[in-house]
Amino acid sequence: MSQVTLYRGEVKRIALAGGIGAGKSTVVDYLRSEGHVAIDADEVYRQLTALGQPLLDALVDAFGAAALSADGELDRSYLASIVFTDPAALRQLNAITHGPIGLEIRRQLDASTGDVGFVAIPLFRAEHRAQLALDEMWSVQVTPEVALDRLVAQRAMTPDSARARIAAQASNVEREQLADEVLWNNTDRESLFARVDELLRERGFDDH
Repeated sequence: MSQVTLYRGEVKRIALAGGIGAGKSTVVDYLRSEGHVAIDADEVYRQLTALGQPLLDALVDAFGAAALSADGELDRSYLASIVFTDPAALRQLNAITHGPIGLEIRRQLDASTGDVGFVAIPLFRAEHRAQLALDEMWSVQVTPEVALDRLVAQRAMTPDSARARIAAQASNVEREQLADEVLWNNTDRESLFARVDELLRERGFDDH
C-alpha cells in the first residue's frame, strides 16, 4: 500500500474497523501500550449506556424493561440475543445508538493531542470519514472460520450464536472496499503487531 501523507489536521485520525473476533481490541491495547491515543467505540457505548445515562433510558423505551439486568444496568447479552437474530431490531438499535456514540467519539478525538489518534469502530460506514474527520481506515480482518473458532473458544458462544453475529456484520470484501489498509489477523499476535508497527513506521508514528 502507498503511504498516506496528506491529512486534515495536526492530529492524524485513523479508524480501526473489523468484525467480531477480528482483533480490534487487541490492536487498541497494543497502540495504547505504545503511547498512542486509541478510542474504542464499544467502550464509549458502555459509558453512554451506564446507569443514569439518557441513552440507557432510550434503549429501555425501545426494547422494554427486559433489557435491564436485576441491578438496573443494560443487559447486553439479552439485547444481543434479540438484535442479532432480528434485522429490524438491529436497525432500531443502530438508529438509537449511532448518533450519540458518534458525537462522543468526535468530542474525544477533537480533544486529543499528539501526532495520531485511533478509533476502533466495529460497524464502520463510509460516512464516518466525514463525521469524524478521519484521514484513514485500517481494517483488521480474519476469515469467518477463524472468527467462529475464536468466538466459541474465547467468548463461550454457541456456534449458532457466533454465526448469527458474524452474518449480521459487513463482510471482509465490503470492509476492504472502504479501507486504506488491511491488517490480517489469522495467525498470532506477534504477526499482527509487526503489521501495525510497519504501518506506523511508514507514517512516521513510531517514535513512542
